[in-house]
Amino acid sequence: MKAIDNEDGVVIQKRLSLQSCGKSVVIISINRPTKKNCFNTKVATSLARIFRSLQNDANDDIAAIILTGEGSSFCVGADLANPPNPIWQSSDLPHHLIDNPVHQMSLSSIPIIAALKGYVITGGFELALACDILVGDQTVVFRDTHCKFNLAPCWGLSQKLQRRIGVGRAKLMSMGAIPVKAPQAHSWGLLDILVHEESSLERAVKIADSIGKNSPDMVVRYKKAIDEGGNMTLEQGLKRERALAMAHYIEIVQDNETFNDAKDYITDANRPRSKL
Repeated sequence: MKAIDNEDGVVIQKRLSLQSCGKSVVIISINRPTKKNCFNTKVATSLARIFRSLQNDANDDIAAIILTGEGSSFCVGADLANPPNPIWQSSDLPHHLIDNPVHQMSLSSIPIIAALKGYVITGGFELALACDILVGDQTVVFRDTHCKFNLAPCWGLSQKLQRRIGVGRAKLMSMGAIPVKAPQAHSWGLLDILVHEESSLERAVKIADSIGKNSPDMVVRYKKAIDEGGNMTLEQGLKRERALAMAHYIEIVQDNETFNDAKDYITDANRPRSKL
């Protein structure tokens, strides 16, 4: 594993070569373990800068991005001794959005996997929900304390949580500031994968490797279809899917390479078989 960025130590960025797919995964880790990775202004701007840089330099070599935290917890939210400016983080002005990590994550065409452990609280909860896939271990505890401390969510928690677990459960968690542990979070669909005999980071790396085996172009397009369609009605989403499919097939039908590759794979008697 090679460190490729470490700005003042608050956020560590590393690149790991993946064994099966031959590509790499970028691991971004909040590095304030003695403070349970609460984020200050420097952490927020560093995260935004890293995600912005990865999107600008996106290439087929990167299968996925993993967001995690050093130490025993993922992130307990904002450092109240030096929190990011809440007015700026709530703003839609371009010069504020450039330093908003969740906004920059939303622009990523590369899949983002959260490797969670320990406390995932409030602003840390919002960072997790900004990821595409959430993997956690048995120590994970989610909690939204915005209402408890008279704070307003501005990184998407009020909208994204209800889409994952339903309106009633989202209101229960947020209005009641009720902690939800890993088994319950998994049963509700808040955690996509709950690991038992390996770390969340180890499983996240395996998922990245699995993603990397597939067509990078289609991974990007499929992520786009899901992300855009999730913000539409079903009818609008189906229409958007057809539009994206039309654009894709117009590109590939000319050379028949994609269809021939698929045919060769299906008819290959020696290809790996699913155990499902």
